Amino acid sequence: MPYQGLRIIDSHAHFPVARPRPGAPAQEPHPAIAAYNRERMARMRKAWNFPDPQPPAATDEEIRAYADAYVADLDRWGVERIIWVTGGGNAELGRIVQLHPDRFVGLSHEPIHEDGALERLQEGIEVHGLRGLKMFGPRLPIPFEDPRLRPIWRYLADRRLPVLIHFGTLGHGGGVVYHPRMSPLTLEPVAREFLDIPFIIPHFGCSYMWDLLQLCWALPNIYVDTSGSNQWMEWMPYPMDVKTALRKFYELIGPERILFGTDSSWRPRGFVHQYLELQVRAARELNLPEEDIQKIFAGNAARLYRLDA
Repeated sequence: MPYQGLRIIDSHAHFPVARPRPGAPAQEPHPAIAAYNRERMARMRKAWNFPDPQPPAATDEEIRAYADAYVADLDRWGVERIIWVTGGGNAELGRIVQLHPDRFVGLSHEPIHEDGALERLQEGIEVHGLRGLKMFGPRLPIPFEDPRLRPIWRYLADRRLPVLIHFGTLGHGGGVVYHPRMSPLTLEPVAREFLDIPFIIPHFGCSYMWDLLQLCWALPNIYVDTSGSNQWMEWMPYPMDVKTALRKFYELIGPERILFGTDSSWRPRGFVHQYLELQVRAARELNLPEEDIQKIFAGNAARLYRLDA
């Protein structure tokens, strides 16, 4: 049964596959950073009562088992579909989506600045059936407006394909906090030129919420997703929580440009129903109209990714 009678589409999740994530740093972190990361992750799991993670799926049998387990999670919590924004590369994720094509959607997530990027993007969309692009601003070594990226933006704009870009802090304890493309505002020149591309910025801007609000105010093709634990809110110099963030974006851009997501990934935690419950509660406590809640939790994702076509 649907959760609280709502149609639910999780617009942001990572399939836990052992293949290296394209574009991820190849160098291992310093042992002190790695230890710090483990300590903070253990603290976070205790705070949310999450189990310790299992290793990511490494074989075809494990991938199928994880995919089936995720479908069971979706069934349990009344979730219609889940959008995998990463999953071991375009070809790998394309195969994963085909395990449950009525429940899974995937995005291209190959690096866009490397040689052959346009061809890999085309293959991901046209051969593997992926429905947009996922990337990390703090991992892009050149500006968004660099001429070398124009063919990418033109291809996406011609097809009105969504682009999800992570900005702000990246990783867990010891992660990235400084980079020329940390702020969503660095996207402004490209987003203003390519208005046919829906740009989705996850995690309410991930510690760059003020910048994202300004970008949403300036341009009509900027969307926000609500995914993740949003721990960054604890580090703000002013009080902030999910309900306050949801209210701020709702007041500025209305319900049509807000997408629900969880940032689900590793098992056995699986689909993070705690984030769903928290966000639905926030929307209810804000007394948002039912039709607006429905847009946030499914309608906008269905429209952008053409899931009802």
